Amino acid sequence: MSVRFWLTPFVFGLGAVALPMAEPPADAPATATAQNPAPAQAQAQDQTTLDDQVDLAVTVYNSDIALVRDVRDLRLARGVGQLRFMDIAATVNPATVHFRSISQPSQLDVLEQNYEYDLLEPDKLLRKYVGRDVTLVRMRQQDGTTTPEEVTARLLSYNTAPVWQIGSEIITGMHADHIRFPQLPENLFERPTLIWMLQNGGAERHRVEAAYLAGKLSWAADYVLNVGRDDKAADLDGWVTLNNGSGTAFRNARLQLVAGDLNRVRQVLGRMAMQELRADAPAAAPMEQETFSEYHLYTLGRRTTINNNQTKQVSLLGGTGVPVNKRYVVEGQSFYYRNTFHPGAPIKDVVQVYYQFKNEERSGLGMPMPAGTVRVYQADTKGGVQFVGEDRISHTPKDETLNLKIGNAFDVVAERNQIDFEKIAGSTYEVEFEITLRNHKTTPIGVEVNEPVGGTWRMLRSSHEWTKTAAWATQFTVPVAANGTAVLNYRVRVTY
Repeated sequence: MSVRFWLTPFVFGLGAVALPMAEPPADAPATATAQNPAPAQAQAQDQTTLDDQVDLAVTVYNSDIALVRDVRDLRLARGVGQLRFMDIAATVNPATVHFRSISQPSQLDVLEQNYEYDLLEPDKLLRKYVGRDVTLVRMRQQDGTTTPEEVTARLLSYNTAPVWQIGSEIITGMHADHIRFPQLPENLFERPTLIWMLQNGGAERHRVEAAYLAGKLSWAADYVLNVGRDDKAADLDGWVTLNNGSGTAFRNARLQLVAGDLNRVRQVLGRMAMQELRADAPAAAPMEQETFSEYHLYTLGRRTTINNNQTKQVSLLGGTGVPVNKRYVVEGQSFYYRNTFHPGAPIKDVVQVYYQFKNEERSGLGMPMPAGTVRVYQADTKGGVQFVGEDRISHTPKDETLNLKIGNAFDVVAERNQIDFEKIAGSTYEVEFEITLRNHKTTPIGVEVNEPVGGTWRMLRSSHEWTKTAAWATQFTVPVAANGTAVLNYRVRVTY
């Protein structure tokens, strides 16, 4: 006796196809044995869903993968049987799946594993019926009424479009409002499913865990630096932004994050993941961090839900009154010292603006900061908070200094003029520069002037103190008064 399936309209060229609304067929009873009598067999499971889940842990790496650990309580038939493990991530990597019994690990063995991802869709359902009969339904309107007209057709082919046989005729391009299928094919699944062939030599009740790596799960760190009006202190808030495109939701999960640059060799990553599963870290009240191999592991002290196709933010860290230093920086160019410039044509150097602070505990920070984007805000005179720039930081350990470039100065001008250029010998030159710094702000500032001299060099004279910051570089720090001007003059001898 055939089962009739009605479908809600899904237009794909031929017409509409419907998805089954009928209940799934009942489980077939397993064969009774001396060790496993029939009454117990009738209660055994051949599939498991989220209803059986008792624990869930998700570890997300900042490289678009996650480790999922799914723990469920099951009743399994003794002997050899099949288990359909449903409600998994659609992006699972089958090569990384690890399945075991927690309660009786030596009594439950996996003989075979299959990953079924040929999912039930109207187009796939129709393709499975090539060479078989279906019922085409067309809605005919006559005298103001609509009546269904049914015809049995055999699908001969479905490549670019279906080819039908109705009676002795071959038909293409036929429109149907609905298609009825006698039954569902066995090799189509409504959602991604792992299927195991198991051998159970122990009790019927097992607590099992399935662990696997899944793609399209990622996280990134985002920071907000709120700088005070005096540019002396700031508040820093760090957030974790999670993106879940794995095709499934993770409800009431224990969440951990791994920061670091992973080598994406799957075999190595798989071993690391299994080691992590055997060392369950105790949960803490806030988000805690710990060193993990060459990475940092962040653990959320509470459970959370990550829905599919969701972006979620979780608080990572916070610091109040963090001391900051606002820097104005002029970067010279190495070609300045190899060429002569036309007199009276000074060069305008860009004055870059940075906020600098240290990731240290006494500043309210001190937690290793994962790579991410820092967005900087500052209050205006009306009490509003305005966005002033952003920069990206790399993974930053504790007690390291961060420099955030927020843009270029509007009211600070650097004008460079080459006062002298003299060739002393074949490869030796003397170059003299005059750098005029004009500050149109109402507060005094200090400007760092970095000069990449190059070659073998010696400072002959300078109007300001200088520091040799590298083998081929020197730095000057020039104070400039409010609405004032300062002039840096120096002469250097260079041998290339």
